[in-house]
Amino acid sequence: MKKLILMLILAICQTTLFAQTTWTNDKQHTQVKFIVTHLGVSSVTGWFRDVDISITASKPDFSDAKFKLIAKTASVFTGVPPRDSDLRSAHVFDVSNFPEMTFTSKNVVPAGKDHYKVTGYLSLHGVTKLVTMNLWYRGTINNPISKSIDAGFQVSGTIRRSDFNLGGIYPPPIIGNDITILADAEFGKVK
Repeated sequence: MKKLILMLILAICQTTLFAQTTWTNDKQHTQVKFIVTHLGVSSVTGWFRDVDISITASKPDFSDAKFKLIAKTASVFTGVPPRDSDLRSAHVFDVSNFPEMTFTSKNVVPAGKDHYKVTGYLSLHGVTKLVTMNLWYRGTINNPISKSIDAGFQVSGTIRRSDFNLGGIYPPPIIGNDITILADAEFGKVK
C-alpha cells in the first residue's frame, strides 16, 4: 500500500513539474521587424505594431515549445507615411484582402546552448510556406516590477518576398528579394 501511495505522489509531482504552460507576449516589449534593401545600396527597416504571440511548452528550456504568431498587416510601420500606405496597398501586403500574417511552429530542434531552429508554417499574402528560423531563448526571470515570471526570445532569419508574391511591381534591385526578419519579445506566463 505504501508503495502505491508513493507511486501516486511521484506521478502527481511529475505531472505538476512537467505540466504544459502557456506564455503570451508583452506587447510593450515585442518587436517584429523586417529589413529589406533599397536600390541595392541601403536598407529599409519596418515592423508590425500589432502582434500577438503565444507559446506552449512543458519543458523549462522550451525545447518542446509550440509558437503561434498573428500580426495585423495593417499595423506595418516604417516611419514614412507614403511608404506605409504603399505597403498596406494591393501592391504589397494588400491588407484589405490579407489582414493577418501568421506563423505556426511545427518543430523545434536544438542548435547549441539556448539556441534552436524553429520550423513552421508562415502564411502571408495568401501563401503558406514552411520556413525555418533561428531561435534564441534568452532566459527566464522573476520580473521585479510586475512580479511575474517572464521569458525572453529572439527570432531571426530570412525569407524571400517572391515566395509570398509580395511587391511584384518592385523588381530587385529596386526592392531586394531577401527580407531579414528580426523579432524580440518578452513573454509572461499565463496563470
